[in-house]
Amino acid sequence: MTFIQQHRDTRRGHRALVAGAVGNLIEWYEFGVYGYFATIIAARFFTPEGGSEAEALVKTYASFALAFFFRPVGAALFGRLGDRVGRRPVLILVITLMTVATALIGVLPTYAQAGALAPWLLTFLRVLQGLSAGGEFGGAVSVMTEFAPPGRRGLYGSWQSFTVALGLLAGAGAAALLATVLTEEQLGAWGWRLPFLLTLPLGLGALWLRLRLDETPVFVAERTEETPPPREVLRAVGLGAGRIMGWAAAGYTFLVVLPSYLQSTLGATFQQALVATVLANLGFAVTIVPAGLLSDRLGRRAVMVTGAVLVVVLAVPLLNLLQDSGVSNTVKGVAVCGAGAVVGLMAGPGPAMLSEMFPTRVRYTGLGLAYALSNAVFSGCAGLIITETIERTGSVDIPAYYAAAACAVSVPALLTRPSARRAGVPNAGVERAG
Repeated sequence: MTFIQQHRDTRRGHRALVAGAVGNLIEWYEFGVYGYFATIIAARFFTPEGGSEAEALVKTYASFALAFFFRPVGAALFGRLGDRVGRRPVLILVITLMTVATALIGVLPTYAQAGALAPWLLTFLRVLQGLSAGGEFGGAVSVMTEFAPPGRRGLYGSWQSFTVALGLLAGAGAAALLATVLTEEQLGAWGWRLPFLLTLPLGLGALWLRLRLDETPVFVAERTEETPPPREVLRAVGLGAGRIMGWAAAGYTFLVVLPSYLQSTLGATFQQALVATVLANLGFAVTIVPAGLLSDRLGRRAVMVTGAVLVVVLAVPLLNLLQDSGVSNTVKGVAVCGAGAVVGLMAGPGPAMLSEMFPTRVRYTGLGLAYALSNAVFSGCAGLIITETIERTGSVDIPAYYAAAACAVSVPALLTRPSARRAGVPNAGVERAG
């Protein structure tokens, strides 16, 4: 390979990283904003006269969960298109849909203005977001890992997870800024709309980047390869979902649900809850890329199992520490930062691990479905399950039990080594890392 060709390939790979990651950043920015403003959204859209705050919060998280359950539909629909016509055109389509749906949330009428129509309109837009998000992950990870140089898929794929942290941090930052400069009345009346409207210029920038994206050479070269039997693909989808369920559950518990939990259960202020969330996401961000790079050397399995086991061991002590009024805020801040860091050990290698489980012909669909199914059940339902279970049982340790149980189930799935034939793995090097 000539120096010029190598330089050109490097530039294309870097461009693919940015174009693939930017849509994921917007997606998680919005989902983070929705989670951070859950109590305000509950009051504006799900609290008719006479309704309780707890009931409204449960309905808000139900809408949250519904969007996640449309992710597998989006993964199947857009994944099929992406495996047939190419990654690039489908990624352009999903970023457009996501941007429009998110920006429209910022102009929706509230329950006081539109009555019972308001929560239905919000839920409809959440469904559109779920569909587009389902098509986003599979395409973005396919682009990143298919452009990755040999031995660097873990590093390239980890940037997908890193943009999750950036998106959640951006959402938390926007919420914290608004909570600082606006009064509580202004924030509840109109301030909560601003972060959703901000998605419009962000989405236009992402669209411009994707219009300049090349199709992946791997897809162009292998688009005529034989499609593996559906049973083989579904088996790999199920295993992939099991491998990342701990990442999905622990990630959403510690990085998104935490603010509402601290407010509604532990009596923290909105600002205190956001600070805790920012610290958790900072810890998460710091470990993601190093974990992906480490997985290129040690294997995906070793790094991800370490993260899952640490969650099982540390989840309950962490929550008990947050509940202890005698512990200083500094210690609590270090603890939540550490919790995010542990989740990063699973999130860093996760995208490459899923990508390597499927051949090119079904990669967009397969890895997108595995991710979407796991997130629909264990991320999308996290807020609903945790809030409802605490309400019914009175136990404030439910979030820790939830995250630890999911990670405990993930460990044997991660330790399972399918044959290259069953997993649809195109080469032996992939199976060693997976």
